[in-house]
This record gives sequence, C-alpha cells and structure tokens, in this order.
Amino acid sequence: MSWNSVKTFLLLATLTVLLVVIGRLAGGPVGMTIALVMAAIMNLVAYFFGHKIILWRYNAQPLPEREYKWLYDMTRRLTARAGLPMPRLYLIPELQPNAFATGPSPSQGIVAFTAGILQNMSQSEIEGVLAHELAHIKNRDMLTMTIAATVVGAITWLVDMLRWSVFFRSSRDREDNGIGLVLAIVIGIVAALAATLIQLAISRAREYEADRTAALMVGSPDGLISALAKLGQLTQAIPMQQQDTATAHLFIANPFGGVGDFLVNLFSTHPPIPKRIEKLKQLKVSGPSYRLA
Repeated sequence: MSWNSVKTFLLLATLTVLLVVIGRLAGGPVGMTIALVMAAIMNLVAYFFGHKIILWRYNAQPLPEREYKWLYDMTRRLTARAGLPMPRLYLIPELQPNAFATGPSPSQGIVAFTAGILQNMSQSEIEGVLAHELAHIKNRDMLTMTIAATVVGAITWLVDMLRWSVFFRSSRDREDNGIGLVLAIVIGIVAALAATLIQLAISRAREYEADRTAALMVGSPDGLISALAKLGQLTQAIPMQQQDTATAHLFIANPFGGVGDFLVNLFSTHPPIPKRIEKLKQLKVSGPSYRLA
C-alpha cells in the first residue's frame, strides 16, 4: 500500500472522529445518525446519477470511434494492462485542455476529454492523461470521495443543528450558559472548516496516487510529466467556458484555480502541478518496477 493510500485512510479516520465529536455535541447519537443518513442519501444520489448530470452540464457527447480509433486502441491496451473494463469515451466541446473520469464503478467508467486536450497534446501525453483517469477508476476514487463528502455533509448538518438549537434557546438559557454556548458554536465552526480541509486533502492525495498509478500503467512517467507541464500553462491561458467550480475536483488539472499561493493551494482540490511533476520525476529516478499491483 502506497503512502497516499495510507494518508487517505488516516484522513477518513480523522473525519469519522470529527463526526462523532460534533454529533455528541450537537445532537447526541440520534442527531448524529439523522445527519449521517441525510448526508448519505444526498451523496449516494450524486454517486449513482451525478455522472449523467456532469456529462450533460459540459455538453459531452460520445467520442466517435471512427475518428479516434487510435484513442480507442490506446484505451483498450491500457485497460487490458490494468485489468479494467473498457470505459465509455466522451468529447467535451471546450478549448481548454483537460479531462476527467467519472462513473459509479469500474464497470460503468467514463473518461471525458476536452477538444482542447486532443488538439494540443501528443499521443504520448494523451496516453499519460488517459492512464491518470483510468487510475481514478481503478482506485475507485469516486467511491472514496463520496464517502468523504458524506461524512463532511453530516458534520455540516450537525453544525447547522447546533447553531439553530442555540438560536431557539430561551434568553434565560443563553444568559446562564453563554460561555458554553459560544464555545460550542466555535468548536462547531472550527470542526466544519477542518472537515472541509480534510476532504480537500483527500482529493489531493488521490491525485498524487492517480499520477503514480498512471506511470506504472504506462510503464513510464514521461508522457504524464509532459502533459502536466502543458496543462499548468494552458489551463491558466485558456478559460473554461462552463464555469462550474463544484466539478473542479474531477479534472486532471484544476480548470478554475490559481497557482503558487499557499492559501489557494490549501483550499484547492489539486496539488500544485510543479509538485506533481517533481514526484513523478522522483518515481522515475527511483527506478521502480513498472507493474500494477
């Protein structure tokens, strides 16, 4: 198991501890259970049906195999090597180079490419990008992020419950327990912020792991390194026309975010591209055996 996988597990465990603490504070076991169930329902709906909404949101259409036979052949080769079913391939009519993977399971995997990435990348670079997206499917990152979103959603519900319970208390109760109530609210707000930061950290860990798995899948990190270098420049130079920041975490490169600022990176769904390239170069130097587990 790689460090990124261990890190994801530890972050999810931390989220669970936060859920228990805030649940006890806001509504006890019953309140915590209600919040978790409601958040789970919302995120499970997104998990099973969200890919259809996302494809519709970006006007994605099935990629014609006659025009892109080389890409279908490349996908079949990589999926055979990774032990994955053949995903459906889609084309997004956007000039910004980018791509994302979605779908509720490997058997229903989808990889979508923007027109810009197919126009601006060499086949070796696209192979690296494709392998990265297939890695997300192989690693079941949609499921991981759904679990994280469910726990964060439950914590958010509980913090809201805490805030409203304080609001509806009588003025006498507020006077008697003012310090305790203020402290409870502060703890709730800090916990909600911490939960969001942990969720973003999980997303960044999954990006590092997908980069690593992609290098193993292709047999070299070179294509992905070159693709990331281009993406770092072109995603800043060419804006995404469909402004939907809620889907930014899906793409191989953040289509909306800035780079180079600590605070921006802290609240980003993606690690900085220079760090991703550095880690891939270290992987190359270390001379791993290019095999998939």
